[in-house]
Amino acid sequence: MSPIIKVIIPAFNEADSIVHVINEIPSSVNEIIVVNNNSSDNTVLNAENAGATVLTEKRKGYGYACLKGMAYIDKQSKLPDIVVFIDGDYSDYPEELDKVVAPIINQNMDLVIGSRTKELREAGSMTFPQIFGNALATFLMKLFFGANFTDLGPFRAIKYEKLKKLEMEDKTYGWTVEMQLKALRKKMAYTEVPVRYKKRIGVSKVSGTVKGAIFAGVKILGWIFKYSIK
Repeated sequence: MSPIIKVIIPAFNEADSIVHVINEIPSSVNEIIVVNNNSSDNTVLNAENAGATVLTEKRKGYGYACLKGMAYIDKQSKLPDIVVFIDGDYSDYPEELDKVVAPIINQNMDLVIGSRTKELREAGSMTFPQIFGNALATFLMKLFFGANFTDLGPFRAIKYEKLKKLEMEDKTYGWTVEMQLKALRKKMAYTEVPVRYKKRIGVSKVSGTVKGAIFAGVKILGWIFKYSIK
């Protein structure tokens, strides 16, 4: 019996990219949930026309959007087996979703991170702050927790029951590292799969600005040091 898979896509002003993302998600997915994070463009209209379920979270923040999607799923009568998170900017390759969920289905993994390896990244698709931040964060996670993560990539899959046990709380840029740290703390089975990565459509709201990059770095390091002293 095939697992029930739901996809959550946080989206802030992704009108030019969201349809591409939705259209390239494999048919193995049961529902695509786009969480409009207070967009001022046609993100909502375009996502609805492409067949996605669209929710709106007016409080800006990546974590706020993800939590909104989770709250929607929580109220459903038939809960999913797997939840996948992917960005709405078309920097990931949605058609690789089956590859990302495969270790959960075939190896009973709890969490799978799509790792944006250098060999599979389009030139210029990640900024220097992103590359440096990922390297520093994963180095510290290895140092403090013995983790084998190489990336904090947003393209990820997790068993729904395990996601609920993490009691996620970060509202902004610390969402990805919080998930990985809590998975480590709860000794969940995790792995990474290499995924391709390309230049996003539009300008990044995080790495595209100095303020965003600094704030994201502070949040990520804050979570790591918080857990290292527990």
